Amino acid sequence: MSLVVGDHFPQLSVEEDNRTMSASSQQRNTPASSVSSLTFQCTSCGHHEPTTTRTPSCPRCGGLWDLEYEPPRFDPTRIDTQEWSQFRYRRYMALDDESWRNITLGEGMTPIVRFNDDILLKMDYFMPTLSFKDRGAAALIAHCQAIGVDSVVQDSSGNAGNSVAAYCGRAGIACEIFVPEGTSPKKIAMIEAHGATVNVVPGSRDHCAQVCRSKVAEQGVYYANHVYNPFFYEGTKTYIYETFEQLGRIPRHILIPVGNGTLYLGAIYALEHLVSSGAIHEMPQIIAVQSEKCDPLLQAVERREPTPVTITPEPTIAEGIAIGEPMRGRQILALAKKHGVRFVHAPENDIMTARAELAAKGVYCEHTTAANLAAYRQYVREFGPTSDCLITMCGAGLKSDH
Repeated sequence: MSLVVGDHFPQLSVEEDNRTMSASSQQRNTPASSVSSLTFQCTSCGHHEPTTTRTPSCPRCGGLWDLEYEPPRFDPTRIDTQEWSQFRYRRYMALDDESWRNITLGEGMTPIVRFNDDILLKMDYFMPTLSFKDRGAAALIAHCQAIGVDSVVQDSSGNAGNSVAAYCGRAGIACEIFVPEGTSPKKIAMIEAHGATVNVVPGSRDHCAQVCRSKVAEQGVYYANHVYNPFFYEGTKTYIYETFEQLGRIPRHILIPVGNGTLYLGAIYALEHLVSSGAIHEMPQIIAVQSEKCDPLLQAVERREPTPVTITPEPTIAEGIAIGEPMRGRQILALAKKHGVRFVHAPENDIMTARAELAAKGVYCEHTTAANLAAYRQYVREFGPTSDCLITMCGAGLKSDH
């Protein structure tokens, strides 16, 4: 299976290339197209609201919002190569205005390195707050600034909260983060350093989310949440656009950790965009990772259920994917069925071994990130040798040493 279309985009003559560069320069100096006419649509009942709404979910049925946005056909010549952040792909992102220019911290542009003959590592912890969540947070907080939000709350196992806190600090937006007990003290320290208030909630990650959402319901504060707000996925889409630009192709296998599915959803949306644009011929094999201690989506796939299975999460060092009740579970599973996604466990006892293996080759990552390599080894045991596999290094190790 080839996912390269090396001759699909015609080579430009010198004259054509100069015209393209001129157009690109004009684009950089022209405000982004307004998406004020776009709307949110409820994933359950279809109700519409303008994207300026402060309501975190459908007021009629409580369903989550999807963003009604159709990006233009992907054309690599329309990437703004003079912008050194993920917003070089802004032509394919739903952005309200030029607020991103005041928000960006240079997120994205992370290298891809070869780990061995079969594995490529996308070094997404080379980010301002040391995790891939900066992709989504930058886009989301740019939206918040554009619509005049002055205070937000968020719940997180650490990384998303840290990202939202950092970009809120940059935007001058007040921020309060809820984290479950057991969250790495270093992640908490980083959140506080950005000026945010941190509330440590006893109990599970899912209970933490419930406590935070109760505050949203009672006080009406803006819920800058990476699961609820679809602007977050406008940022995580860039993981794929960036990979395509860097390699000139898409690897045959893409392994993605799935808790709430923020990277998974953004990646699939972008891959679907590349396919529909003719940039690639077909979807790669997506490998979705869940902890063996917390696997409501994997069990649903095994049982052919359309919704996540009800489970009781057990303690796991892969805290970033310890989500027992993924709010977008139905969407995650529908896309898995549509694209033949394979789910695999990250064996708990293999995570620290994988972390040591990565560190021995210069890659010092957090536990949840090491779970990706542990899951890759498990996938090979189940499905056989797997070459040309892109694995995200989504979080840095120093944050999770506890």
